[in-house]
Amino acid sequence: MGISIGLVGLGSFGQVFVDLFRSHPGVDRVALCDRELERMDAIASRLQRDRKFNPRDKYNTLEEMLKTDVDAVAIITQHWLHAPQCVQAMEAGKHVYSAVPVITVPDADEILDWCERIIETSRRTGQFYMLGETTYYHADTMFCRRKAAENAFGHFVYAEGEYFHDVDALCNLRKVIRMRTASSSGKEWLENKRRYQATGILDGPMHYPTHSTSGPVSVMNAHAVKVTAYGYKNRNEDPFFADNAFSNEVALFRMSNGASVRICEFRELAGSFHKGETFRIVGTRGTYAENMWKENFRTDSSPAKSLQVTTLTDEEMRDPLPPEVAVAFKQIDDPEADEDSDFIPKGHGGSHPYLVHEFVDAITHQRQPAINAWEAARYTVMGAMAHKSALRDGETLDVPDFGDAPQ
Repeated sequence: MGISIGLVGLGSFGQVFVDLFRSHPGVDRVALCDRELERMDAIASRLQRDRKFNPRDKYNTLEEMLKTDVDAVAIITQHWLHAPQCVQAMEAGKHVYSAVPVITVPDADEILDWCERIIETSRRTGQFYMLGETTYYHADTMFCRRKAAENAFGHFVYAEGEYFHDVDALCNLRKVIRMRTASSSGKEWLENKRRYQATGILDGPMHYPTHSTSGPVSVMNAHAVKVTAYGYKNRNEDPFFADNAFSNEVALFRMSNGASVRICEFRELAGSFHKGETFRIVGTRGTYAENMWKENFRTDSSPAKSLQVTTLTDEEMRDPLPPEVAVAFKQIDDPEADEDSDFIPKGHGGSHPYLVHEFVDAITHQRQPAINAWEAARYTVMGAMAHKSALRDGETLDVPDFGDAPQ
């Protein structure tokens, strides 16, 4: 018997996940929830012949959804709502999948408080929390985690991650903000935002750091200990950055394993060096960067040998999905697809199918998801503390850690 899951938030991003959760063989039932009734009705109309969806499973509020007997909910609402809604859902006895970020608000201390509260709620209620961080399931991140498990990096020396997303890039952030604030919850956020403006608190791109931090942290299995950061302030009075102390921020972290990590979160730049969302990791034995693996075969007892360089495709680096899951996801686009046809994962570097499968599998087997509350906090806290350091002109600050998830 599979699990039941309610999808909360059916905007352009939430709609992407409806078919993935519905198609997963470990899901028996899906329910829908959105404040904008026309969105929900459009999806319900499309699913009316689907055996996993009952037309009665439509809810206009999260509170209504949480009163049902669904096992879990996927929170794909506006980013300032994620943490409060996830806590609310766990308190109601539901496992939770949350779209990224954990939460984004202008106050770094509030972000830290929400991270701690999510962890405390998950521990106390026994409900699982998973953050849907896409970079975690990029092909190169999966490959590097496998190499780390083999000790192929040797001792980690240095890593760097970045999210270079210019405000006027193809995915235009001005349009994104306009779309988000046009909804009912968006209008409420504009009212709530005045509270922060009245206190003089200024935001920054490090308050949404998970695309750049999750790669190095998950591969090295280490957490940040100290940070020094600096910011670049927008200089042409662009109204998009009016409530931001900085448009770009760069941070250097000392990690618990002794390595150094440089993280960049930029929203004002002319392109990027390579991919806009990527990372590189240097070890004493192996190094990864831009689809290239380099290994010198050094060990603690023997010197390095000739450097071997291997160029890899994304397909070569990805972990396989279970065959039955891959077939189910392939059939979303091609109902006639079978086990022998190629599966090309889609969505943010091919991460979406992996995120859905990981959450469903974790709930099915009653285990902590890979990107659990403790792991998610480590990605998020790095950015909050980096922003605090940048506001203090690079003052070195301790980075709090909430420990590891219980086994």
